[in-house]
Amino acid sequence: TTQCLKNLKAVLEAAGSSLQRALKVNIYLTDMKDFSAVNEIYAQYVEPPYPARACVQVAGLPLGVRIEIEATARK
Repeated sequence: TTQCLKNLKAVLEAAGSSLQRALKVNIYLTDMKDFSAVNEIYAQYVEPPYPARACVQVAGLPLGVRIEIEATARK
């Protein structure tokens, strides 16, 4: 989760935006048991008011990772 958010932060900032300008965040987990841990780390990177968010469990992710995060943000 930490690495995903660091990567997402870097991509958004390179595009002239930021995590604080996110409008919608989608989180994909291979195990919903990780949800609480994800929330704790997410709160360290994204400040209130939080963007709309969806979190879903998926059967698998590329390269065997356990989490993927995507965001739509305004510039």
